[in-house]
Amino acid sequence: MLPPGFGLKLDPIVRRPRHGVLVGGNPIRVIKLTPAGAALLDAWVQGRTVGPGRGSQALARRLLDAGIAQPRPGPASHPRPSEVTVVIPVRDDPEGLAASLNAVEGVGSVIVVDDGSEPAVTQAEAGTATLLRRPTAGGPAAARNIGWREATTDIVAFLDAGCIPVPGWLEGLLPHFADPEVVAVAPRIRSRASAATPTWLAAYEQSRSALDLGPREAPVRPGSPVSYVPTAALAVRKQALVRADGFDEVLRFGEDVDLVWRLAKRGGQTRYEPSVSVTHPTRKSATAWLQQRFQYGRSASALASRHGLDVAPAAMNAWSAGAWALALAGYPARAAALVVLTSAALARRAGSDRATARTLAGLALAGHLQAGLSLATAVRRAWLPLALGGAVLSGRRGRGTPAGVVLAAVLTVPAATEWLAAPTDTGLLTWVGLRLADDLAYQAGVWSGCVSARSAAAVMPRLSGFKPW
Repeated sequence: MLPPGFGLKLDPIVRRPRHGVLVGGNPIRVIKLTPAGAALLDAWVQGRTVGPGRGSQALARRLLDAGIAQPRPGPASHPRPSEVTVVIPVRDDPEGLAASLNAVEGVGSVIVVDDGSEPAVTQAEAGTATLLRRPTAGGPAAARNIGWREATTDIVAFLDAGCIPVPGWLEGLLPHFADPEVVAVAPRIRSRASAATPTWLAAYEQSRSALDLGPREAPVRPGSPVSYVPTAALAVRKQALVRADGFDEVLRFGEDVDLVWRLAKRGGQTRYEPSVSVTHPTRKSATAWLQQRFQYGRSASALASRHGLDVAPAAMNAWSAGAWALALAGYPARAAALVVLTSAALARRAGSDRATARTLAGLALAGHLQAGLSLATAVRRAWLPLALGGAVLSGRRGRGTPAGVVLAAVLTVPAATEWLAAPTDTGLLTWVGLRLADDLAYQAGVWSGCVSARSAAAVMPRLSGFKPW
């Protein structure tokens, strides 16, 4: 049950074609409210809080679960920073450990887990924190597991050594735990350059860090706009960690994605709260940066073996996939006809409600365009060998736009578009080059993982569909 004082805010992408009808969420759906439900929604939009009534609670939970509404926790009872244990795993990073310890104040306790550092972390370096040591490095998952199991508080906040939270970070995260279904809350992770970081890399990471999931708040689960969060900074209920048996220590990378998805599949909600930020140090060299991206890619196979198509490099409607396949095969008129036909079929579901029909048709068209972007991303991050083979075969047939031109556009145009929108002083060519290096290093890791696992599961697409008739 949502606590007293709990409010809701409609997600910015939600559309209201007419009173009592909502279109949005993940996946996108149409919700038609009763007159009583529409009145409740109007009151919430105007700032009223969710009442204790059964109908009010059920509707609020439905909107939250669908991603149509975002929570606005009130003054209800929730854990305080003094009731939180902060766990800091560290390996061979005394400067990073010191920075994190200096930034953590007012918490119940701090546990530092030395994951086989050489030389070992001393108690003087850990200060007043409890110091636990592993004789050999077991990876971040093993270090975090040791730490949270020693915690005696209901909430554990993980903070990687070198991460520096903004003042009051826990005060911004903890109110979400007033909702009993929330098991974890994550802040936004921003990049922080060190003196050793090349200027060009620091500028790129400021706008395109792999850990920065952007400014949009969201529930965290597969298929959501924020499908995972890193555990470089994450507050979690200890009981949820107990039920999930913590992190999978077999995973050296991707252990954070795995944990969050297992929490979601057990029915717990993880929230992404970008109004709170934590800075993470940027890699100090191009080699280290590319190695990080490669290892992230390698984790995809291990995650696919545990979570199936939740790891898919592209997820879209099967009709969108068909339309783009026709366009790329040199049949643009047939592709356009399929787009119009399926958009009209979806709009027909609104019946005589023309306003909702127009909204659905517009969303269908936008979905087809988004599918194209998803395909382009998949080519850059997973399917380039397949795309190159397709380009060779297409070139031999000589149909439509030359495949090489299409492939070159897929590799460069999205990056150039990002550059136009990014707040950066990096030049266009430098940005496009870095974006390609970023994606291709990740892709190399994906295929390396596939070869090691002897499985192509990590490069398989996830297709869904609606019945158009």
